[in-house]
Amino acid sequence: MSDINKLHNAEGAEETNLNENSTGLDTNKTVEETSHTDAQSNEVVAKTAEEKLEEDKTHSVKNLDEHDEVLNEIEESNAEDAEDEGNKDRHKIEVKEYDTMSLEALAIELERLLKNEKVQAIRNHVNSINSEFKTKLQALIDEKKEDFVNDGGHEIDFYYSSPVQKRFKAAYREYRKKLNEHYQSLEKNLKQNLADKLEIIEELKGLIDVEENINTTYKHFKELQERWRNTGPIPRDKYNNAWNSYHHHVEMFYDFLHLNRDLRDLDFKHNLEKKLLIIERAEELTKDDNVMHAFRELQELHKMWKEELGPVAREHREEIWERFKAATKIINDKRQLYYQEIDKVYEKNLEKKLEIISQIDNVTAQESNTHGAWQKKIRAVEELRDAFFNAGKVPIKVNEDTWAKFKETVRTFNRQKNAFYKGLKKDQYSNLQLKLDLIKIAEDNKDSEDFETVTPLMKKIQSDWKKIGHVPRKDSDKIWKRFKAACNHYFDRIHAKRNAASKEQVEAYNKKNELLDKLKDLKLPKDKDKSVDLIKEQISEWQNLGKVPNDKRFIEGKFQKTIDQLLTGLKMAKNEVEMIKFENKLDVLNASEDSRNLDNERAFIRKKIDEVKSQINQLENNLQFFTNVEDDNPVVKEVKNNIKEHKESLKLWKNKLSKIKELY
Repeated sequence: MSDINKLHNAEGAEETNLNENSTGLDTNKTVEETSHTDAQSNEVVAKTAEEKLEEDKTHSVKNLDEHDEVLNEIEESNAEDAEDEGNKDRHKIEVKEYDTMSLEALAIELERLLKNEKVQAIRNHVNSINSEFKTKLQALIDEKKEDFVNDGGHEIDFYYSSPVQKRFKAAYREYRKKLNEHYQSLEKNLKQNLADKLEIIEELKGLIDVEENINTTYKHFKELQERWRNTGPIPRDKYNNAWNSYHHHVEMFYDFLHLNRDLRDLDFKHNLEKKLLIIERAEELTKDDNVMHAFRELQELHKMWKEELGPVAREHREEIWERFKAATKIINDKRQLYYQEIDKVYEKNLEKKLEIISQIDNVTAQESNTHGAWQKKIRAVEELRDAFFNAGKVPIKVNEDTWAKFKETVRTFNRQKNAFYKGLKKDQYSNLQLKLDLIKIAEDNKDSEDFETVTPLMKKIQSDWKKIGHVPRKDSDKIWKRFKAACNHYFDRIHAKRNAASKEQVEAYNKKNELLDKLKDLKLPKDKDKSVDLIKEQISEWQNLGKVPNDKRFIEGKFQKTIDQLLTGLKMAKNEVEMIKFENKLDVLNASEDSRNLDNERAFIRKKIDEVKSQINQLENNLQFFTNVEDDNPVVKEVKNNIKEHKESLKLWKNKLSKIKELY
């Protein structure tokens, strides 16, 4: 029988006992004068154990049939809270969608919980975070290992570590340390609190036999109740026994208290008022849309009903208990419905994940015999893998099985991928030899003085380099640096020789100066298209004037600035203006004898694309932390605007990359 029902039954037993002896004595009477009534009280208290047990069984069966399942659940939770008060806070901490977070986001969330919450309140959160982190890290390690083996490494030599892994381990170690310190301190406090409460129970036992004024005894009783409430948590396995013993002796005292009806009725009135307030709050909670919040507060109300309040008059007992029980049932029914809806969501998520697994199987089954086709398949599987992680939670009973299916499907794909690329190893080593031959040509000619003959040769081997396919990854950077160093050395020498200005370059400079002065006073037509055509004509004329001396090349910057000002004055989209400016810049670069200018520009654009993508990912990750926040929140709006601006910028950089690729 639950403790709440015992309390409920105890109220009835107390009321019966008190009503059997309704004639009270004046509180100022001596102990001798009340001895006869004391004997009556003891006779009432001496009711046989068999009779009480039978009553308890009858009432218990009735209540179990009606409602005890949810009451027992509340009791178990409150017993757990009694051992560790930090458990109360665990419901207030938001449980985020950890399965959708990146490794870095999981590490950040663990650090945040450690910094802002009680260590004993985040146990479930940390366990979920740790499980997700290990799962995703293992998946990453598996991929890195397969790449390592694919590049020719031996499985036994593989080792992988990342900064985020070290960061997470450091935070988790700190969590374990704090948790151990907490439990060591808690164990000591729990034992002391238990000893204090047992001492209170012993004092309660002695109240009935003490020979003193009833008011003094009652005051002592109230002090013991207050001490009981203020004593901290005790071990969970001792909680119910200690409380039952305490409540039993409280009942005994109330039986004894029938000697003074005024004190008894005053307590009954106080308890009734408080219990009615509890009922009213429980009935309010039946209308709360936050089901889990309502249930957690209901647990607290049951705890107050049980631990802080005593019995009420018999005529109110059944009525208020039925009201409280009815409200409890409504809240619990809503909670069960909530769980059913959650289960439906999890089932939908399961369907999504199984469909993703099926799609990966389909990608694996596609015939692919070229590097390009496999790269396309790899990107497709990466997208499906991300979709799997973002699909949400599935029912616990199938979680491990679903994850196992996913891992096996991805491994099957990776095995086929590795088999294909191992077949390309011979081609890669052939390509490596071809590039080493080009490096030898570049290094043999880098100090040549025969610029007329060697310059076309150097340009040709640069072009040939781009046409040769992949080489083993471990050699790629090393041979590229050698080749680039030899070519740069040669072209730097050419540039040094050409620093002296030629007559034609001086003439071109003078003409460009004149054209620049004219452009400052150029009046554009009102028609936008005509204005753009006119500006392009000026650009074409400028380019046809030829090159200027190296020490006069600053004039090119002045021209670019003037053209930019003319374009800015037109009512055109920002990206459209930028593309016209960029095309003008490409024309200048393409006219240069040094092919490195275009190479550097292309490398710069690719770097900008990577940077903007990284910024977008970071902003989108940051946005995940703004849960339960309205869209019109200023911070959220600012982040979304930043994402929009970065995406526009990314589009522009991609268009520029497409333009420069056309020149190749």
